[in-house]
Amino acid sequence: MDTLYISSHPDDFRSLLPLVAAEFCLSPPRIVHEDPPGEVARSRPALVLAGSGGTVLTGANAVSWYLAAAGNRTGSDKKQESQVWQWLSFAENELMPVACAVTFPLLGIMGSSKAELLHVLKALDETLALRTFLVGEGVTLADIAVAVAALLPFKYALEPADRKSLVNVTRWYNTCVNQPQFLKVCLKDLFVSVSLLFSGPPKTEAQLKKEAKKREKMEKFQQKKEMEEKKKTQPQTEKAKPEKKELGVITYNIPTPPGEKKDVLSPLPDSYSPQYVEAAWYSWWEKQGFFKPEYGQGKIKWIVHPKILILMRGETTLWNPGCDHAGIATQVVVEKKLMRERKMTRHDLGRENFIQEVWKWKNEKGDRIYHQLKKLGSSLDWDRACFTMDDKLSYAVQEAFVRMHEEGVIYRSKRLVNWSCTLNSAISDIEVDKKELTGRTLLPVPGYKEKVEFGVLVSFSYKVEGSDEEVVVATTRIETMLGDTAVAVHPDDSRYQHLKGKTVVHPFCDRKMPIVFDDFVDMNFGTGAVKITPAHDHNDYEVGERHKLTFINILDENGLLINVPPPFLGMKRFEARKAVLQALKDLGQFKEVKDNPMVVPVCSRSKDIVEPLLKPQWYVDCKGMGKQAADVVRNGELKIIPDHHLKTWFNWMDNIRDWCISRQLWWGHRIPAYFVTVNDPSIKPGEDVDGHYWVSGRSEEEAREKAAKRFNVTADKISLRQDEDVLDTWFSSGIFPFSIFGWPTESEDLRVFYPGTLLETGHDILFFWVARMVMMGLKLTGKLPFKEVYLHAVVRDAHGRKMSKSLGNVIDPLDVITGISLEGLHAQLIESNLDPLEIEKAKQGQKSDYPSGIPECGTDALRFALCAYTSQGRDINLDVNRILGYRHFCNKLWNAVKFAMRTLGEGFVPWEKLCGSESVSDRWILSRLSAAVALCDGGFQAYDFPTITTAIYSFWLYELCDVYLESVKPVLSRTDSEGQKQADICRQTLYTCLEVGLRLLSPLMPFVTEELFQRLPRRHSQDSPSSICVTPYPETSEVDLSMEFVMSVVKTIRSLRADYNLTKTRADCYLQCIDSDTAALVQTYSLQIQTLSYSQAIHPVVGGDTTIPQGCAVAIASDKCTVHLMLKGLIDLEKEVTKLTAKKGELEKQMEKMKEKMAKNDYKEKVPVKVQEADAEKVSGKEMWEMVLNYSFLQLLVLKKSATYCFLSS
Repeated sequence: MDTLYISSHPDDFRSLLPLVAAEFCLSPPRIVHEDPPGEVARSRPALVLAGSGGTVLTGANAVSWYLAAAGNRTGSDKKQESQVWQWLSFAENELMPVACAVTFPLLGIMGSSKAELLHVLKALDETLALRTFLVGEGVTLADIAVAVAALLPFKYALEPADRKSLVNVTRWYNTCVNQPQFLKVCLKDLFVSVSLLFSGPPKTEAQLKKEAKKREKMEKFQQKKEMEEKKKTQPQTEKAKPEKKELGVITYNIPTPPGEKKDVLSPLPDSYSPQYVEAAWYSWWEKQGFFKPEYGQGKIKWIVHPKILILMRGETTLWNPGCDHAGIATQVVVEKKLMRERKMTRHDLGRENFIQEVWKWKNEKGDRIYHQLKKLGSSLDWDRACFTMDDKLSYAVQEAFVRMHEEGVIYRSKRLVNWSCTLNSAISDIEVDKKELTGRTLLPVPGYKEKVEFGVLVSFSYKVEGSDEEVVVATTRIETMLGDTAVAVHPDDSRYQHLKGKTVVHPFCDRKMPIVFDDFVDMNFGTGAVKITPAHDHNDYEVGERHKLTFINILDENGLLINVPPPFLGMKRFEARKAVLQALKDLGQFKEVKDNPMVVPVCSRSKDIVEPLLKPQWYVDCKGMGKQAADVVRNGELKIIPDHHLKTWFNWMDNIRDWCISRQLWWGHRIPAYFVTVNDPSIKPGEDVDGHYWVSGRSEEEAREKAAKRFNVTADKISLRQDEDVLDTWFSSGIFPFSIFGWPTESEDLRVFYPGTLLETGHDILFFWVARMVMMGLKLTGKLPFKEVYLHAVVRDAHGRKMSKSLGNVIDPLDVITGISLEGLHAQLIESNLDPLEIEKAKQGQKSDYPSGIPECGTDALRFALCAYTSQGRDINLDVNRILGYRHFCNKLWNAVKFAMRTLGEGFVPWEKLCGSESVSDRWILSRLSAAVALCDGGFQAYDFPTITTAIYSFWLYELCDVYLESVKPVLSRTDSEGQKQADICRQTLYTCLEVGLRLLSPLMPFVTEELFQRLPRRHSQDSPSSICVTPYPETSEVDLSMEFVMSVVKTIRSLRADYNLTKTRADCYLQCIDSDTAALVQTYSLQIQTLSYSQAIHPVVGGDTTIPQGCAVAIASDKCTVHLMLKGLIDLEKEVTKLTAKKGELEKQMEKMKEKMAKNDYKEKVPVKVQEADAEKVSGKEMWEMVLNYSFLQLLVLKKSATYCFLSS
């Protein structure tokens, strides 16, 4: 890990830049608040790079550049990198000196220079007029450096009037310092001492006292200043008091029958309220059929989870709701309920009556998930809702089992399973929690009054038969030694070579156990000898199979000891643990016990310790299906997003084990397999583990006919016993994509909607569900169930803990939507199935996290927050306060639209399209809207939801509300004829922003956007869709892309001016256009280009460059336009030639390095295709720059009237 030596003084602003940059770093360095060792560096900040031979970086800029580069915050290409460097220089050399000069007078240290500060900030304000950030579309080191330099004046020097005049800088500054990385570092007040600017000797006690007095003086000054400001704003504060009702509840009270459209003629409430906004819309959407695949036309898509955008793009879409029966979880809940309310077990009721109790509970409680989905505004076709225990799906499950059993893919075998003694059932790997222990730990176990000891390693000895020699072995489960049938050592272990062919004697019975030699033994662990219990350990099971050892099962289904000698027979397993240990001590064969870090398998349902147990079960042979599932991903037929999960997928599929599908439960699909007894003395009776004596059938009659045919007897001689077990829930879930459409019947739905398009699910069930659907889809239908799998993050609590009822940190989405008091949260615990002790623990967790309960946030805020949180493949630490922040965003949106609607006026009629006479402000906001649309489109394509939420949030809050609405208020207030004309154009622009902006936001916030959209007039009132959720989603072609082109030209000219240091000099600019249309566009906007680029004049040129005078610098603005900036007579040619020569040299090095990389023999085999494509793109880009540099170099040399020129080698 890198180490960053930084000032221990919390207010040393030289430290702030690297500290903030470090927060953006993917692998932050270790922070040390002291001077670095003398041999390392002499000043701070200093960064010591790990694993680089002691390389040290010193100085705020150098250290910050390295850290920001590691966090991808130094620009996306060389051009942006150079721009970031320019802003670093600006922050250090221009802004910081004047910032200090203005701030330090407040401490009585230096002379003031506020006018100079405002001059610098106004230049920055002009730059930010057309940008959200200084470089690119996100926070870079440029923003970090300049914002850090601006901290002091914003904190102490700038008056409200100053900030108002610097609207762009203020908006940008607030955006920067409210980034979480900034807040973490810069949250404290900044009181800066001038002595911190320079390295110097340690301060004396007198100096420190003097500084303390100055701080005290500064604090009093600040308090006085705040009091004066408070007095000034007192009347405004009183007027603004109603705004505090923002979180108050406003309800929709107009009688509206379910399914009827909500009243949208009444005035909007003063502030946003989720209860008002979300009322009535969902039932209307349902009744209108917006969620049905029949609504709309176009390409058919079926999705297991929603890709909301599809609806707005006019594609025929089905999102089919459904629930599985959650076999173990549901049975446990109902069993606990029975015991709590009626003091009965399921065995007291009997199987049929118990199943009726489960159905009763399901009908009462099972629809809660559907209710949650409806409250979340999910676009499901509820008429198609299905349940895995429905008759249609149950028939499909039965058919799938019978087909796979007949084919031999499902078979019977006796193997080790994960066994829960409390549940009396095998459980899947996903239902086993791995509890890590660091040493001796006492854990509670169901059925035991006292806690049980784990995390210790017990050593004892076995006597070698016929000698006084002994072999010492160790175990964490000493009771299992009762089932030992061998001792294993490594074949190469010289300590045990003389024991080949020997046996050891079990101390509690006359069992002779062979010493076997096996490679799995670690010679360096312990004594190098391992006890082997084949019937109770997965590794030992494989050793037992290889060496044909005896398998002795010492546990029954309830965890009681069997097949062991007295006094251990019939003991509970963990009581036997103590008894065996004492017996070994009595025999003198106990050696030692010591702490041992270990992982204990715990049943997630019952909290019991899971035991490996030998049981005859049904298995699915997964080898062939696993290979198919791996191959379809490798050849691109199935895409898994994000692709860093591919490694996990291939690891599972390439090393897949057979799947145990038996569960010893009553709730679920009873296995359609029957054990055959033939009433004929000539036929030998079968055993349970013998698959020959098992048949499957869609009915008992079919199974009987199969059995009679197999044993060549008449059906009347066949007796059948159906397996008592049920199938693993994942079996029925695995065929869900086609069972819901009527498979195995060839229905119209199956033909139209299968296979589907997209599966969206959590990455934690990639194997348990996704892999099973892929394998069973290919096996039973010959088709993939979907083409893409998007794996979202797993939601955890704000502290990063897994949500658990016992911790009290489970967040019900309904509680976040509607709000709930702390008492209400406690009441939910009491109604749950938690034990009394767990309830008290959970109450404390709730009180800690939600001392005032959970505030009402609303559906839209929750949806937006989840999308904003979602980072591909990572966990979400869900903080309710952040969700509440997005409710405030809804209120801001609400107020902005209300203001805009008042601005539009009652009789406003939107134009068919924009007129082309928009002002610079109008075109700027349209360009930002276009950028937001493009970012959202790209984000949806890439499943990059944080990019979408950031783009929408930034557009509405920072660009439309903070800048555009403020900047056009003077325009809208003009009364002259020319002003009225411009105001009309401004209103049309504003309408476009509102209408497109709401459609852009609709997939994320469906309720508030519907409420506001319904109040807007339509461009095409005759054929306009009735709801925003079926209105076309915005595309970049809808907004004025001309302004995007204009801004790209402007940025290119300004970049060229910066390159040649033309800060005040205006130059002629020749724009070489590829065709007459582009030239006409340039001519139309020539005044705007001239103004924004500070050019002397703009000259459009079509075709070749013969009409362009010599002496111009060249840069490519787009594929349709090249910029030629006249430099002749304006620059120092010698200096520019030197600069260009350096650029050429750097480019040559980069080209050479890239080509060397791509020329390596193993490049195409080892480097991922995406990286190869990116490399090829870089080479192409560098070749384009190569041509531009050659041309520029030639032009400069022509300016010098030199006959010599050179070109870069290609």
